[in-house]
Amino acid sequence: MSQTATAATTTEGTAEGTEAHHGVFPPLDAKTFPSQIFWLAIFFALLYVLMSRLVLPRLATIIEGRHAQMTGDVARAQALKEETEAAVKSYEKALAEARAKATGIAQDTRASLTAEMDAERAALEATLAKKIGDAEAAIEKARAKAMGSIGTVAADTAQEIVAELTGTKITKADAAKAVSEVKG
Repeated sequence: MSQTATAATTTEGTAEGTEAHHGVFPPLDAKTFPSQIFWLAIFFALLYVLMSRLVLPRLATIIEGRHAQMTGDVARAQALKEETEAAVKSYEKALAEARAKATGIAQDTRASLTAEMDAERAALEATLAKKIGDAEAAIEKARAKAMGSIGTVAADTAQEIVAELTGTKITKADAAKAVSEVKG
């Protein structure tokens, strides 16, 4: 066949197809409504049975599982929150006890150091008082010795002064007698 013959065959087929399809769109054709309603009811019933027997129970199970999981998670979160609050309270209590213990230790240490310093001060004061007493006793001894020997020194000095001034020598006994009379 030639190209014209093929084109004529195609044109004829198209013309026949166009004549058959003149009219109303098939789903809107009133002649086909009863069969469409019949098949709609069958497919609706099948879809209903499929949904109610297979899909909806699975969805209900999934939803219940998620609800149970969320409820469990909320309960676990609440338990963890309470546990955390208890741990915080325990921590704060332990911290307060530690602070009180540290304060007590500091006060005890301060008191023991103060007592130790007071004891050392008292010992030092006692040592100093003893040294002062010993020094005062030594001074008093030296003074008494000096006062005791002052008469001898005064008699010797008087003897030398008289010898220098008068040119005569006097005895030590006479000089001591003269000094004791002046002391008197």
